[in-house]
Amino acid sequence: MDARSNAPIIIKRKKVVAGGGHHGGAWKVAYADFVTAMMAFFMLMWLLNATTEQQRKGLADYFAPTIAINRVSGGGSGAFGGDNIFTQQILAQSGTGINQPTIGANPVLSESDAAGEAAMAAQVAALRDLEAVLMGVGGESMLSDRALRHIVTRLTDEGLVIELFDLPGASLFEANSATPRPVTREIGAILGRLFQSVSNPIAIKGHLRAKSVLQLDNPLWELSTGRAAQMRIILEDGGLNPGRIARLTGAGDRVPAVADPTAMRNNRVEVVLLRSGR
Repeated sequence: MDARSNAPIIIKRKKVVAGGGHHGGAWKVAYADFVTAMMAFFMLMWLLNATTEQQRKGLADYFAPTIAINRVSGGGSGAFGGDNIFTQQILAQSGTGINQPTIGANPVLSESDAAGEAAMAAQVAALRDLEAVLMGVGGESMLSDRALRHIVTRLTDEGLVIELFDLPGASLFEANSATPRPVTREIGAILGRLFQSVSNPIAIKGHLRAKSVLQLDNPLWELSTGRAAQMRIILEDGGLNPGRIARLTGAGDRVPAVADPTAMRNNRVEVVLLRSGR
């Protein structure tokens, strides 16, 4: 018997890989970056050839990260008829810049405007000082703690608003009347003395909370005006010159201080130290 007939048969299978395998897509990204860079390069060469020196300076200023708005160069010779779109005149000359202040620049004021600004700043400072004295900021207030809790102040475009308001169980006036309580007289007397340190005109406005529409007697306009008039008398008794009263009004329940128009917080009297010209 032939020994080769009993030998095991070994079959070798060779794996053939076609195309060299998968190499990823990194080359596509690199090629795209290359094409973008070449396009930017050719665009740069075209701009260098198609623009003047001054236009190139304007382009450089526009893309400079440290220059927000260049006042001298830029623009073109198109519809504006000049070199700079920020110039004051339409037909501006090259390199003239602008004469009017731009956004973020400090305006150049005339002497009269500067004097007016200084006077306004001094007036605001005086109102803030008076507010600090009244409320005891940085020191002791001229008012007692019982009276001080009825007062809030705020500085507005109109002037210094001193708001006197009712608290639960502690109202400024007798119920449904314009008769002031002792705490109201105390506050008015102090304000009358304090207002002598400034010369601003004064406006007084009375406010009331809304009442039920079922009530037959609802004299909100007369009552709010009457309370404002009583505050005027108290201020004058405290030493205020009557000629400084610029206006006295009653707003009824038309301007509530809080969202709930029936809240007691809406019962208040506003004494406003007006700014000049108000």
